[in-house]
Amino acid sequence: MSFVLVEKSDRIAWITLNRPEKLNALNNDVLKELEQVFADLEHDAEVGVVVVTGAGEKAFVAGADISELKSLDSASARVQALRGQAVFQRIEAMPKPVIAAVNGFALGGGCELALACHIRIASENARFGLPEVSLGIIPGYGGTQRLPRLVGKGVALDMILSGEMTPAADALRMGLVSRVVPQAELKAAAEKLAKTVLSRGPLALRSALAAVHEGLEMPQEQGLQYEAALFGLLAATQDMQEGMGAFLEKRTAQFKGL
Repeated sequence: MSFVLVEKSDRIAWITLNRPEKLNALNNDVLKELEQVFADLEHDAEVGVVVVTGAGEKAFVAGADISELKSLDSASARVQALRGQAVFQRIEAMPKPVIAAVNGFALGGGCELALACHIRIASENARFGLPEVSLGIIPGYGGTQRLPRLVGKGVALDMILSGEMTPAADALRMGLVSRVVPQAELKAAAEKLAKTVLSRGPLALRSALAAVHEGLEMPQEQGLQYEAALFGLLAATQDMQEGMGAFLEKRTAQFKGL
């Protein structure tokens, strides 16, 4: 049985975490499959955008598999954290846009998975949380690093130290997600967003992701220089000529990634 299902349609790859009986909890088999799927999609010319969601109606991913974590000692726990971080880092560094369609509980490792995606949209019944402190541990797959960068230190510490769940409406208010829709409309909303992104220049998308992802780790002046360098490189592309020509001619651009 595959724990990570992949369906491709109209240049969108739909990734579904598939352990509904365990609320799609992450175990080592899931992490291994997820890493391989993203490695394959990165070089798949037929895919321009990736959407990640969970099987069933209850959960995106309800956390890591506690039965696996309970058996870890100090050394193996560190290795496990580094393993999960590496998988999520691959997702965050993906040169193609990755959208998390959060369809229920996104707790612990599930929240961390959503944080690693580039855009997060949620159903109205979605709940986000990092409850690790209630288990005597801390988030280990990047939650203590990505959440403060996204919502600010104070709000992140509130979530991390309380371990409480955050409803979708509050997640939208704090900037944890960018859109909230009724659950029945989540897939359609994710598809609409994915198709909008797909209509843009693929080289520009790749450069925009790099500018934000890399630039946030630089001093602002260095980040501005990096942005200018990418802007200059894009000016030499056929896509730029096509995009600007289409705008002036009032037609739809036909980008080729060249």
